[in-house]
Amino acid sequence: MVAEMVILEAQAALPDWRASGTTYSDTGWLLGLAGLVLFAGGLGALLLRAYLSRPRYRATGVLGPDDLVAVHEALATAERKTVGEILPVVLERSDRHEGAAWLAALTLLGAGSFLLAPWLPWGSPLLVLAVQLGLAAAGYGAARALPGFLRFFVGEARAREMAEEQAFQEFHRYDLARTEQRTGVLLFVSLLERHAIVLADEGIEARVAPEQWQATNEAVLAGLRRGSLRTGLVEGIRTAGALLAAHFPPAAGDRNEVPDRVIVRRE
Repeated sequence: MVAEMVILEAQAALPDWRASGTTYSDTGWLLGLAGLVLFAGGLGALLLRAYLSRPRYRATGVLGPDDLVAVHEALATAERKTVGEILPVVLERSDRHEGAAWLAALTLLGAGSFLLAPWLPWGSPLLVLAVQLGLAAAGYGAARALPGFLRFFVGEARAREMAEEQAFQEFHRYDLARTEQRTGVLLFVSLLERHAIVLADEGIEARVAPEQWQATNEAVLAGLRRGSLRTGLVEGIRTAGALLAAHFPPAAGDRNEVPDRVIVRRE
């Protein structure tokens, strides 16, 4: 009799979890819903931001006819005051960044598998595998279709390295090293990598220190931050022209060895 009373008292002391409204099934459902909202909300925000920022990464669309005229006039004005030759080159990207696209695929696969775990059909391995492959394909496809989404997975060191390498190639592609007095200057802009780079030939490097081009870089980048590549190029050309005029003023018999133009390409 005493033993039975002890057992009854112990059972009465146990908490009634079902009565408190915190069952395991309820908790799992709430966690699953939170994961779904977090995954869908985060991915949706990234994709929407990348979609709205598309014009910033399109070189062929970011400069209209009036913009090209303004840049051409800035070039003509700057080069009247110097023997230097300035060539602006604008590229949508310096590299395809295939590794970043695959990183986007793996990130979406991993995040989706974790946050959507309560909703995945774990009882059917083939179906789970199909869902995961779909997540990876969605990440890779979004990175290839939306430059802003791809840029999220490109490290800053990688972006700088690719932009600098491409700038060097562009300098030689357009024969800026073949001017008579070695006074060619490349004003390079890579939209995806978000870098502006000034490369000057050896004739200029002998008198102008690399850090003196910082004002030109900042002028271009300031225009890009405001969403106006035209403003950035015009201001960059103006500051570059002023620096060149101080060290390389116009000389008798000087000729325009590099046509006054702006090169705009996808890659």
